[in-house]
Amino acid sequence: MRLNDEKSIYLQIGQMIEDSILRGIFLEEERVPSTNELARLYSINPATAAKGVNLLVEQGILYKKRGIGMFVSRGAVEKIRETRKAGFYEQFVVNLITEAKALGITKEELVEMIRKAESGRPIEKGAV
Repeated sequence: MRLNDEKSIYLQIGQMIEDSILRGIFLEEERVPSTNELARLYSINPATAAKGVNLLVEQGILYKKRGIGMFVSRGAVEKIRETRKAGFYEQFVVNLITEAKALGITKEELVEMIRKAESGRPIEKGAV
């Protein structure tokens, strides 16, 4: 994954580690790359990498084994999922419902739109 200018680098580092945990690349109780390894990999300051890693430590996603490195905590996958589900709800679902109400879209129409999107069928104008 490449870093971009859309949000702070340390947040992107944290998200990349979370993504790797969700995909099973880093398993519970498994060591994750050190801040120096992350700094070299992404050509960033080690302090920036450490900020991203420490954020995950504060959230209970990672923990430190003194002299060995950072490891994925037990239950990290579930913690990440719960946090992201809450964020998804706030960022997308609430806005979706607000916009649907403003457009006069009923709950049934909204559900049908979701079904069409899942199936890959396009929504035709006036067909909802």
